[in-house]
Amino acid sequence: MSLKQAPDEVKLAVDLIMLLEQHAIPTQTALAALDIVREDYLRKQRAEQASSG
Repeated sequence: MSLKQAPDEVKLAVDLIMLLEQHAIPTQTALAALDIVREDYLRKQRAEQASSG
């Protein structure tokens, strides 16, 4: 499967990996930042679910 046909989340993941690698972000820093991003988006998801239901 080509990237053009991949699901959006795979495309985004590839873009993020490339961005982190291009900027030579240390692994631990990238993982810590991704944890922060994940928590932020989980909060947003909960808020969206609360407001729609």
